[in-house]
Amino acid sequence: MASAPFNGFSGQAFSPAGDKGRFVLPPLFRKAVKASSDGDKILCLDKHARFDCLVGFGLSRMDELEAQLDREEQRGGDEFDRDVRAQQLFGFTQVSFDDSGRFVLPDHLRQLGHIEDAMFFQGGGRQFTIWNPAELMRMDDAWAAAKAACTQFLAEGKAK
Repeated sequence: MASAPFNGFSGQAFSPAGDKGRFVLPPLFRKAVKASSDGDKILCLDKHARFDCLVGFGLSRMDELEAQLDREEQRGGDEFDRDVRAQQLFGFTQVSFDDSGRFVLPDHLRQLGHIEDAMFFQGGGRQFTIWNPAELMRMDDAWAAAKAACTQFLAEGKAK
């Protein structure tokens, strides 16, 4: 069975921590990660380079990261350290998830992303961000739509 084509990550979703400390990769993101990982259930996770959150993507991003590394090396001149930059770009963790999207977040990523008892997912095209809702609420007005969606997910969770 051929996997669906990867069209990027969009939308928002929410996952409270479940049993055994696992989280669930929501269906919208699960489908896109599988498409971006050639049908494999592999989620790539890392600390976001600028924000206090995590970034997630599928395996197809590896080719893009290699091309990015080549571009940066061409522009970087003598100051560019390819080894250091490669470690930054390719230092992500590959996490498997089951058919229901359940996965275990490694402790080092939980700490780096300030993840506690819930995750908010925000689509971002070639990747998506994963936020502790409290960290997201500290962001400026450029994140107003994401903050509003997260607030709604939190309210719906409390109503259940």
